[in-house]
Amino acid sequence: MSIQPLIAHFERYIPLKETEEQLLEGRVTHRQIKRKQAILQEGFPCRHYTFVVEGCFRMYAVDKKGTEHNLQFSAEQDWIADIGSFHAGRPSALFIEAIEPAVVLQIEKQDLYFLYTNIPKLDRIFKVIVENKYVELQNRVLQSISSTAQERYLTFLDQYPKLALRLPNTQIASYLGITPEFLSKIRKDIAS
Repeated sequence: MSIQPLIAHFERYIPLKETEEQLLEGRVTHRQIKRKQAILQEGFPCRHYTFVVEGCFRMYAVDKKGTEHNLQFSAEQDWIADIGSFHAGRPSALFIEAIEPAVVLQIEKQDLYFLYTNIPKLDRIFKVIVENKYVELQNRVLQSISSTAQERYLTFLDQYPKLALRLPNTQIASYLGITPEFLSKIRKDIAS
């Protein structure tokens, strides 16, 4: 498979030269992922930055009672990784699982560092990507401590308009920190 979707993604930030594209191609791995297949499991270090070409993933944690808590969704043209585990090399407390069959492009840590050194503009691009994810996280934390469930749902619809149609209610409810039944009530209230 071509890495063209990844090149097109990077070029939204800064154009790449042909030699840079060739360097990138040698450092990226293509994978097909089945529905419900994990690309990261709790207790193992995150070894890849994963770019989603097709499909959808969720990053989640499981509490002591066995309840799953969705932290992030990533679909086409987006990245997913446990960044802390990836850079520190320590075991992750998170899972990353495909919600639907997926095609991904992955970059391992040593390959990413090689690319940062040999294609300095990628270092800048990833800085912007991580900063954008950080802003998303700040907004999510603020929402969770200062917004009603309905406000959180409306923000979810604004942030993930296409995913709202693709995800089961249980996944969206977990992300919002509510029950699926309460999500149904919110949807009814909004519709009326």
